[in-house]
Amino acid sequence: MNIALIVAAGSGSRMGNADKPKQFLPIYGKPLMIHTIEAFEVHDEIDAIVVVTNEAYIDQVKVWCKQYDLGKIKAVVAGGDSRQISVHNGLQAVKAISKDPKNDIVLIHDAARPLISQRIITDNIRVCEKYDAVDTVIKASDTIVRSINEESISDIPARNELYQGQTPQSFKLSLVLDAHEYVKTHEVNNVTDDCKLVLSLGKEVRLVEGSKQNFKITTFDDLMMLKALLKIGKTEVL
Repeated sequence: MNIALIVAAGSGSRMGNADKPKQFLPIYGKPLMIHTIEAFEVHDEIDAIVVVTNEAYIDQVKVWCKQYDLGKIKAVVAGGDSRQISVHNGLQAVKAISKDPKNDIVLIHDAARPLISQRIITDNIRVCEKYDAVDTVIKASDTIVRSINEESISDIPARNELYQGQTPQSFKLSLVLDAHEYVKTHEVNNVTDDCKLVLSLGKEVRLVEGSKQNFKITTFDDLMMLKALLKIGKTEVL
């Protein structure tokens, strides 16, 4: 099985004065997160979808599942105080659905990345089938400046070695479950990247090419960019 885990439990604090988390904001008649889920719903190789969301929105998300005919959604579960806890909660629901955790693939994707393309989903599945762990990335196009004190330059890493991480991050289910259990027993908290958890086990993580259009909606500027791209209809996913 290939199971998408959509992470929609963030507070959206960087959006400023929005009256609700960004993933629930309406975009051309439907919540932002529904645009994201639909990309996985229509993909032929996605067998099931699990959504992890704010506890207060669980009933609303279930209503949207019916309203937008999202038949692949098999569970909607509550998140936690951190992304690490939210993903862990979602993985327990994925585990309950899985028939073969050693070989089944889970694609962990941010609800706030609605322009995920069918090609990226397919590439994640293909590479993960062979290598067990995958990160979606794009090459860094700008020089990255590192500063420890936020006042002066500490280092300028070589740009040709740097990539910007996106999602999905895809894993054989048993591997990412082991990674989450490992960090729990070693009291590692609030890790915001599941590939980092898998790397802590000494496992290799392969790269899949992402897309600049697969950006995360974080600020109102991002929201305006999303609306513009959807309006002109020139994205990979349309």
